[in-house]
Amino acid sequence: HFHTPIRHDWGFRQTPLPMTWSIIARDSQGHFGVAIASKFFAVGALCVHTRRGVGAVATQALMNPLYGPAGLDALAQGQAPSAVVAQLTAADAGRDQRQLQVLPAHGAPAAHTGAACIDWCGHLCFDDFSVAGNMLAGPEVVQETARAYQASAGQPMARRLLAAMAAGEAAGGDKRGKQGAALRIHADEDHPQLDLRVDDHEEPIVELHRLYEKSLERYQPFMACLAGRHDPVGLIDRQHIEARVQAFHAN
Repeated sequence: HFHTPIRHDWGFRQTPLPMTWSIIARDSQGHFGVAIASKFFAVGALCVHTRRGVGAVATQALMNPLYGPAGLDALAQGQAPSAVVAQLTAADAGRDQRQLQVLPAHGAPAAHTGAACIDWCGHLCFDDFSVAGNMLAGPEVVQETARAYQASAGQPMARRLLAAMAAGEAAGGDKRGKQGAALRIHADEDHPQLDLRVDDHEEPIVELHRLYEKSLERYQPFMACLAGRHDPVGLIDRQHIEARVQAFHAN
């Protein structure tokens, strides 16, 4: 649903807040993905939180980095996303300045847009993903982000998230401009499968897409060779690693 708080101060305000829009998603395998962009340095550093088999959390506006670990712990204990949102915000005197999205391993997400977040602000929740943003050009940013994500069904999650963010930017994006962006994919290991950040760039979403394409050359196939939950040693013969990289590209 949209949450559009009523305000009496419609003018612009100078503020250091990390105003942003983001999308958090879960695929059919239970893997999580988060993409985020902002006119703020290193937006991916503290705003994105994921845990294998548990969920994903995005915290933004005047973000509270404590929301991530606490939210994931609460999900791991079996709390519903709506209860997690209520618990985190009830205990936080700064909740009106916060924006929060919580996505569990099973079921629909929940979100919070504080009453003091700066227009345009709001969120949309669907069965397996949500989009939220603040100080955006308008509601069409989150609407187009959601539309593009849905329209790209069948593609790898990372490509879907990148397409969604590009559509949101084309719809206006952050009305202050551009600076940082991030993309995280968390699959079946305790560490992320992919964790890319653009901390300071004139076209952060374009640069994020370039880094994703670069990751396909060697990084992603190499990550599949490392020790993990189902193989505590991984590939240690360099010839076997090279063969795996070649097989990745052959597919």
